[in-house]
Amino acid sequence: MSLQAAQLEYVDQPQLHDIAATISAERIEQDIEKLVGFGTRHTLSETESDTRGIGAARRWVKAEFERISAACGNCLEVYYSSATISGEKRIPDPVEVVSVIAVQRGVSDPGRYVLMSGDIDSRVSDVMDATSDSPGANDNASGVAGTLEAARVLSQYRFNGSIVYAALSGEEQGLFGGKILAEQAVKDGWRLKAVLNNDMIGNIEGINGVINNTTARIFAEGTRQTETDREGTIRRFTGGEVDSPSRNLARYIDLVADRYIPNLDTMVVYRLDRFGRGGHHRPFNDLGFPGVRIMETNENYVRQHQDLRTENGITYGDTIDGVNFDYAAKLTALNAVSLASMAWAPNPPVDVSIKGAVEPSTTLSWQALDKTQNPHLAGYKIYWRYTDAPQWQFSRFVGDVTEFTLENVVIDNYFFGVASVSKDGFESPVVFPGAAGAFGE
Repeated sequence: MSLQAAQLEYVDQPQLHDIAATISAERIEQDIEKLVGFGTRHTLSETESDTRGIGAARRWVKAEFERISAACGNCLEVYYSSATISGEKRIPDPVEVVSVIAVQRGVSDPGRYVLMSGDIDSRVSDVMDATSDSPGANDNASGVAGTLEAARVLSQYRFNGSIVYAALSGEEQGLFGGKILAEQAVKDGWRLKAVLNNDMIGNIEGINGVINNTTARIFAEGTRQTETDREGTIRRFTGGEVDSPSRNLARYIDLVADRYIPNLDTMVVYRLDRFGRGGHHRPFNDLGFPGVRIMETNENYVRQHQDLRTENGITYGDTIDGVNFDYAAKLTALNAVSLASMAWAPNPPVDVSIKGAVEPSTTLSWQALDKTQNPHLAGYKIYWRYTDAPQWQFSRFVGDVTEFTLENVVIDNYFFGVASVSKDGFESPVVFPGAAGAFGE
C-alpha cells in the first residue's frame, strides 16, 4: 500500500483543548505556597502539629481532595494509603509512610486505571534531617499542586475508565509511597495502564544557564523489569526493546503535547530516569506497570536537596521564588489532557500478535474488547514506523475486526502496533505485539 496514503490521521478533540485551557497557574501557585508553608515535609518530620511537618501537609492534601470531591457531587474516593516502614537505611526506626489517594471512578470500565502522581515529602542536604526548614517548592510541591489542579479540572467530566490522583510520600527516603501503592494495586487487581509521575515541573532556569519554558522531558524505560528469560529470547528475534508499554505511553504523551499544549515540545528520553537516579514511577515499573516521569528539561541543582543558605554569592534552597507557575501549569495541562484522552478511549488492545516472516505482507491480530466495558468502541487502528524512527509514522483504521493484513508492507522493515479507537475518535496508546509491548488485560 502507499505509505503516503497511510500518513498519521487523528480526530481533534475540542474537550481536550478546553481542559488544557482551564488549568490555572494561580491555583497551582496557591497550592505550592500552602505546601511550602508547612516548613518541612520530611517523611520523618512532625506528625501531630496542625501547622508544621508531614502530618499537617498530608491532612491538608486530603482535605483539599475532599473539597474537590464535594464540588463534583462526591465523585472522588479519597483515602490514605499507608504502611509502617523500618529497618531501612533512610528509615531505620518504625515510621508510618502515608500517601493521599483520590480515585475518580470510570463509568463503563471502572477497573481500568490511569494515574497521576506527585510527591508530598521534601528534604535538605542531609537526607536524615527532619527538622530544618525544607520548603520543597519545586521538589516536589509543584508535582502535588499539579495533581490537585488536574483533579479539580478533570473531576468536572465523566470518563469511561478510572483516574487516580496520588500524593505520594516517602520518595526521598526510598520511594516507599509508590511501593506501597503499587503493591496494593497488584493485590486489588487494578488494570493500571499508565502512571504519570510528576517530579519537579516548575523550574525553567537550568544549572547550565539555559532559561527555557517551552520544553519538557518524558523519561521512559525500555525492556520491562518483569520480562522472563523466554520473553527475552523472543524479543531478541522480533524486536521490542524500544516498544515497551512505558515507551509507547511516552510516545502517546508526546503526541498529546504536539496537538493540545501550545508552545511545548516534549523530549522522550529512553531511560528509566535521570542518569543513575530514580523517581516514584519506578516501583510501578518494577511490577510491570507502564509508567513514565514527566518533568522540567533544565534542572537547577542549587535548588535541589539543599540547606537554605548563601555561599560565595550563591543562594541555595528549593524556595518558591524558583518556581515558574505558568510553566508548572503547562506541564499540568499536559498530564490532564493525557489522562482524559486515555480515560475516554477504549481499553488498549489485548493479546496483540503479528506474523509475516518470509511473506510480502504483514498480518496483525488481537482479542476483541469487551463491549460492556467499551460500549464506545468503534474499532482498531494499526500503526507502523521505520525501525529507527522515534515516533509512529503511518496508520490505518481497520474497523471493528480482530485481524488485518497490510498488503505489501514487509514485516522486516518496520515496527508495528495496534490502538483501540472510540466512536468519538479517542485512541488508546499503541500496543506493540507480544509480551514486550503488552499493556495487560
